Amino acid sequence: MTKIKSNDELVFLPLGGSGEVGMNLNCYGYGPADNRQWMIVDVGVTFGDQSTPGVDIIVPDPSFLEGETIKGIVLTHAHEDHIGALGWLWSRIKAPLYATPFTAFLIREKLRDAGILKDVKIIEVPLGGHVDLGPFQVDFITMTHSIAEPNGLKITTPLGTVFHTGDWKLDPNPVIGKPTDIAAIQKMGDEGLLAMVCDSTNVFVEGEAGSELEAQDGLIELIGSLKKGRIAVGCFASNVARMVSVIKAADKAGRRVALAGRSMHRITAAAKHVGLFNESRAILSEDEARHWPADEILYLCTGSQGEDRAALSRIADGSHPFIKLGAGDHCLFSSRIIPGNELAIADLQDRLADRGVRLYTEKDHPGIHVSGHPCRDEIRQMYAWARPRVAIPTHGMRRHLMEHAALARDLGVQETVTPRNGDLVRLAPGKAAIIDEVPNGRLYVDGGMVVTEKGEALRERRHASTNGVLVVSFAMDKRGKIVSDIDVRGIGLPGDEVTPLGDALDDLAERVEQAVNGLKGEARDDDMVVEAAVGRVLKKASQQIWDRRPIVETVILRL
Repeated sequence: MTKIKSNDELVFLPLGGSGEVGMNLNCYGYGPADNRQWMIVDVGVTFGDQSTPGVDIIVPDPSFLEGETIKGIVLTHAHEDHIGALGWLWSRIKAPLYATPFTAFLIREKLRDAGILKDVKIIEVPLGGHVDLGPFQVDFITMTHSIAEPNGLKITTPLGTVFHTGDWKLDPNPVIGKPTDIAAIQKMGDEGLLAMVCDSTNVFVEGEAGSELEAQDGLIELIGSLKKGRIAVGCFASNVARMVSVIKAADKAGRRVALAGRSMHRITAAAKHVGLFNESRAILSEDEARHWPADEILYLCTGSQGEDRAALSRIADGSHPFIKLGAGDHCLFSSRIIPGNELAIADLQDRLADRGVRLYTEKDHPGIHVSGHPCRDEIRQMYAWARPRVAIPTHGMRRHLMEHAALARDLGVQETVTPRNGDLVRLAPGKAAIIDEVPNGRLYVDGGMVVTEKGEALRERRHASTNGVLVVSFAMDKRGKIVSDIDVRGIGLPGDEVTPLGDALDDLAERVEQAVNGLKGEARDDDMVVEAAVGRVLKKASQQIWDRRPIVETVILRL
């Protein structure tokens, strides 16, 4: 064990996942403030929405870690919000990756897609395994969650032990894998646990999340009751247990299964690789399935969150090349609504319903889905086993973290800290406290490039999406005189019978001519001065006509 020096500190630093659901990137540092060694836990993504037009993937900003001594990157499990940013960020935080076999398989696929697999050292850790990262001695603790091989991390340092739970719930009857290693958690509590960094997603939900075996029973009952028509089931591809349950339900109902969506095939390959997926009946291809009798087929589909390019969305649009659903067919949503996806899911379900497809969700059939995160009774039980001195809630919005901290205090935890992304928390020595704030933020994957959240391209795209665009073009001679028609084109700007768009644009062309002719002397020879004058007059006129200030792009041809 590393010898403790007088100025050594153990710190915790979230750069993603605290104050949000997703984009997890957590760091532990050890040593003096000017020479810390770091280990990183998870490097995940979140996804864009209407506020980030053209941006599908958002990743945490790791700038603070660049140039630091990073002993290793440890991955708790294979959900995208925990591993999805590796392809984009590894080159900035270069360090070996440590993961259990299922997660390691998916990481390799991700890094291969990014073209950097050959550069990255990936160390497979057996379930329940141990990793020596200098001042950090890391033991993998088997947990249960909505994906294969979820792990908590026992992080032992000279200044104390931290339990990083990762995503978890208590499932005594998981469909795949082993139950939570309760004995290991209790042992941490018995030995004295400095801190627990714990999942907060379901902290407002009383009771327990429920077992995957319960979801399997619900799916078997519902699918078995649907005798006529095709059945599609939307669920998270990463939930191998749910896939196994759906396939078992289909088998009992006399239906064959076809996978729809790239992620379904990718996760199935990973599960087969580690021996988690050994279904006896062969999976049909989408092409084979379209020739199968409607009453004997079930499609297991990606896209339960309303994603545009996923299988369910293409089915709802009628654009899927092999799968057609309509009157007399059924679609089950065996998943929860992730906050922020409500509108997309509602739109998807409306499009399916418009085709005559009957819908089944967890609201009207509660047994067909269970959460992968702990509810209040499970959180209470975890604190009873672990008995940490310090509680640090993570993985949740601000309200989740504050409620989790309040619950921990009610359970007798001595100290609670609710950090925001970028808050540096000293865990030891002394009382736990936020001691600094480091640079943090978000990076956007835009057009295959990683750019800052304040980048000009996205700012202009947002502006254009609400205000429209005007493109102005004309020619000028050497004397600064306009010698062509002035062409003004509008993009995203309205017109009606009272003010047709063409008439408005003609009016704007006249104003452009007046503005240019109003420039004196050499000003007309300077394109930047001319463009600024055109921009001013068009923005002012647009404000009067449409109550908008569009982007103005001026093209001047000099003859």
